[in-house]
Amino acid sequence: MSTTTIRLPDALKARIAKAAEAAGTTSHNFILEAIAEKAELAEQRADFHAQADQRWAEFLENGESIPWEDARAWLKQRMAGKRVKRPEARKQAR
Repeated sequence: MSTTTIRLPDALKARIAKAAEAAGTTSHNFILEAIAEKAELAEQRADFHAQADQRWAEFLENGESIPWEDARAWLKQRMAGKRVKRPEARKQAR
């Protein structure tokens, strides 16, 4: 395991110590968990954007989409507990 040194303002260090104590852990572990959470969020965001870019490229290629009215009706029925067929993408009239 490598070592990294970070400089924390005294006020932030005190906040971390207080939060770590409340969480029943050490300041060191609290900081590690915070960094891990932030890295996870950044990875999830990158994955989300990659998937959105891929779906946009597919749309530009084939022009198929699901109209909001169809998607909304499907979601409402699903929320009501009904088993309904997922709407299919199709080219929309312009």
